[in-house]
Amino acid sequence: MNPFDLLKNTQAIKEQTEKLQNELTQIRAEGSSGGRMVTVTMNGRFELLSVKLDPICVDNRDVQMLEDLIVAAHKNAMDNVQEQIKEKSNALLGGMDFSKLGL
Repeated sequence: MNPFDLLKNTQAIKEQTEKLQNELTQIRAEGSSGGRMVTVTMNGRFELLSVKLDPICVDNRDVQMLEDLIVAAHKNAMDNVQEQIKEKSNALLGGMDFSKLGL
């Protein structure tokens, strides 16, 4: 893409970016681990909204396992949010690849 074309479209890009920022709060993604023993939900701003635990994984003799499952579910949810953000950004920005510009 020609950098001068990009400058001509700065306002449109700004508007699309603002629209994307507003839509981030609407994104919801789940992540799970341990065969869905732990499920977390987060939004597009990577804010953790909920944690659900299957009662079977709540064992005071194995707290470390539960902690690991929560971390793994959180990572899975983050990956899912990032994928949704990527899809929305591509749709809103017409598939422009800003990685070549260091963005």
